[in-house]
Amino acid sequence: MTGTTIAQAIPIAISPILTRIYTPEDFGVFALFLAIVTIFGSIANGRYELAIMLPKKDEEAINIFALGFIITCFISLILLILVILFNDYFTNLLGNKEISLWLYFVPIAVFLTGLFNILNYFNNRKKQYKDLAKANIIKSIVLAIVQLSIGFLKTGASGLVTGQIFSQVFANTKLLTNIIKDKALISKISKVKVFALAKRYKDFPKYSMWAILANSLSQNFTNILISSFYSIATLGFYSLVQRVLGMPSSLIGSSIGQVFFQQATKEKQQTAKAIKTFNSTVKKLIIIGLPSFGILFFIIEDLFAFVFGEDWRIAGTYAEILIPLFFIRFISSTVSGILTIYEKQKNELLINFFLITTSLLSILSFSEFMNFLYFFTVFMSINYLAFLYYYYKLSKGKK
Repeated sequence: MTGTTIAQAIPIAISPILTRIYTPEDFGVFALFLAIVTIFGSIANGRYELAIMLPKKDEEAINIFALGFIITCFISLILLILVILFNDYFTNLLGNKEISLWLYFVPIAVFLTGLFNILNYFNNRKKQYKDLAKANIIKSIVLAIVQLSIGFLKTGASGLVTGQIFSQVFANTKLLTNIIKDKALISKISKVKVFALAKRYKDFPKYSMWAILANSLSQNFTNILISSFYSIATLGFYSLVQRVLGMPSSLIGSSIGQVFFQQATKEKQQTAKAIKTFNSTVKKLIIIGLPSFGILFFIIEDLFAFVFGEDWRIAGTYAEILIPLFFIRFISSTVSGILTIYEKQKNELLINFFLITTSLLSILSFSEFMNFLYFFTVFMSINYLAFLYYYYKLSKGKK
């Protein structure tokens, strides 16, 4: 958590500079690029990365790793072919001419995202927490250097996008060394085992992949629609809100979620329940999140104007409306790994169907962006509270 805190603090620290050298439109293009990459990156491994934690033997885990890598290469190649053939069509569909160039970078960004996913889970399995932290720190430092350097030299979203890509390259390189140096383990990768494990954990691509796709769509397809239904500048303001309010989830939630996954898996293997780990984790999240989000609620609008510039005050207004949702999601999403631990892929798919349905209905129902935000906050908060209650029941071993 300490390493992740440092890693996330760097992009936040440079944000006041970025908002002064990049325009809301630039942030909008970057958010659109990230939305597309995140949607496809979430399924780049067929969700087999989740299965890396489950086998008792590392031999099986490394073969699942190989399986995930093969799927990532295949999906990235398909995306590259589609972008080359239909770039103009996708550009018109997204309603933004500037995104045309960056669509060619989507396949490589998806590949790097998929690679990071399997590297992350394998290093987590081996309890390489220090290296995971270092990789995140390296990623943030490279991101900051590239985005600032290009931002001062050139206009447009080029610095934001290239910074994202280069940061992924350096982070992956750091995590990959832990696997490459174990040549004895790598030698145990075989075609027979890869196919056998693909069949053993087939429920992950069969159910979990569609569940995470629905989840990713619910969070990122909204960004795509905002740029189309409202404006690219509105998306720029909204993306900054997501970046700031999502910080506790990235800063703390992801780290706690990784440890929760490991410890809850162990408790479940020993007792068939994970309620002790679940309760202690939720309590920690409330203790951490309530003061943070509570204070922000009262000062967020003026804080945005002061930190990011007066031109970004409207983003602070958006943030004030969305704070309750981000607090509830911070808790619920961090412990959602309980679905994977109990192999409830079907239910995960159903849960994320509710999320994407609520998101799409919200944005399609209102012509005014502020009205959309109020509706979106209320109904998405209700969804996440209901999911949290289900996770609690599941951790108690309830069918």
